[in-house]
Amino acid sequence: METSVVFTKCEHHDVNPSSKKAIKGGWKSAIFIIFVEFGERFAYYGVSGNLIMYLTIVMKQPLASAATNVNLWHGVSALFPIVGGFVADSYFGRFKTIVFSSLTYLLVGLVLLVISAEAIPLKHRLVPFFVALYVINIGEGGHRPCIQTFAADQFDDEEKAAKSSFFNWWYLGIVIGATTSILVVVTVQDNIGYGWGFAIPAIVVALALGVFLYGKSTYRRQVPIGSPFTKVGQVIVAAFRKRRLLLENGWGMFNVEKQEETGDTMIQSLARTNQFRFLDKAALIDETDVSSGKSNHWRLCTVNQVEQVKLLIRLIPIWLSCLMFAVVIAQLTTFYTKQASTLVRTIGSTKFQVPPASLQVLPGLTILTAVPLYERFLIPTARRLTGHPTGITVLQRIGVGIFFSMVTMIVSALVESKRVGVATQQGLLDNPKSTIPMSVWWVVPQYILMGVSDVFTIVGLQELFYDQVPEEMRSMGAAAYLSVVGVGSFMSSALISVIQVITARRGDEWLKGDNLNRAHLDYFYWVLAFKR
Repeated sequence: METSVVFTKCEHHDVNPSSKKAIKGGWKSAIFIIFVEFGERFAYYGVSGNLIMYLTIVMKQPLASAATNVNLWHGVSALFPIVGGFVADSYFGRFKTIVFSSLTYLLVGLVLLVISAEAIPLKHRLVPFFVALYVINIGEGGHRPCIQTFAADQFDDEEKAAKSSFFNWWYLGIVIGATTSILVVVTVQDNIGYGWGFAIPAIVVALALGVFLYGKSTYRRQVPIGSPFTKVGQVIVAAFRKRRLLLENGWGMFNVEKQEETGDTMIQSLARTNQFRFLDKAALIDETDVSSGKSNHWRLCTVNQVEQVKLLIRLIPIWLSCLMFAVVIAQLTTFYTKQASTLVRTIGSTKFQVPPASLQVLPGLTILTAVPLYERFLIPTARRLTGHPTGITVLQRIGVGIFFSMVTMIVSALVESKRVGVATQQGLLDNPKSTIPMSVWWVVPQYILMGVSDVFTIVGLQELFYDQVPEEMRSMGAAAYLSVVGVGSFMSSALISVIQVITARRGDEWLKGDNLNRAHLDYFYWVLAFKR
């Protein structure tokens, strides 16, 4: 049963009073915010895009160890936003959290990364290098759950159409930052050095932060309203304490008084639903509540508060179903890059070689093409066929993306089989440093398919976890969406380790050592294609 929504006018003070224009012109404020997101994405992909090559070539780590380290770093990067979202929603607000995290990202993480690459000898570099990487994760943790939500907050209820379109164009802006970074920074790292390759992202973040702060007077800001975990905990505890009470069908025994007013704009008041009815007991008024004469939020919650918790529970199955999609994404910056590094990468008769990590730009270019097509053609066509305002539902969009991720792994496995076959024919199986006489363009389809799956699943998850969480928990909702990618990266590392243990016992270990030709990477891709 769907939650019915009633809009109630509340009088709060969560809006910057000097910024009435920002409320009616969401895009005007969002433009400044897009700059800082562009800078952050530019820096992140400038660091992560070539990380597998840095670890294997400069730091001399084995392939499986380097892939595990990259996956762990990506995983932590995507899980820290849970902490950042909690801090923003509970204490500091989104604006202050974004500023603090950006300064942490720049002044500590990126600067230390440059120092480790340029001023520290290789034998002493490991610890400061990884310290810098994980400080960047701390900055990411405050930035990522807040920035998109903060930008979406700039649109009021009169700009619903603009907000709906915003998520597509916002992701497009992210892709432009990532694509530019991969084209520029990776080329600098491969041809000039990693010192400049890490310094350029630091400069871009500093400039982007300056633009963001320049527009601060136009922003519509939310005031933190206390820990969202506390409200969830109150519902669970109250429902448990009243577990022996019997539910009635009527409304007479339910606490339906107004929620604490927390906004200056229209907020959602949620009607009672029949799903997860055991939680409804948290809103039942019993004799103890009546006789106490005062409200104990750990014994009695409102219907609205209970329904907010139900909204979160409904998202759990969707979150779980997307984890294997995130495992597929993890291959983009690890094994995909190592695959490309073994192939012929010259362009025509020139001597210029395409940096293997620069192929990560292809999903971004696919998204740059696909999002406008999706907006201009697919949505209107689907709308005429289905009658749905957005053409297809958010869940259908996510499902289509997951299907494309399966197709991506099938194509990847077939291309890898072809690559190993050519290596066998040329007698290069035991020469991992030799270039296999096979064009790098063979791997292009798998990168493009990865971009198509992102257009559907990633944007769908962003919209779902913004719209379906309570308004005061939207930073946490963004963190929950990001945690899909984080847990997926951890799962990729765990899966690699498990596969290595199992196959080693059989005497033919997969993903072993530095020889990709004998790593059975195609088998690993087949596992990812059908492990759903």
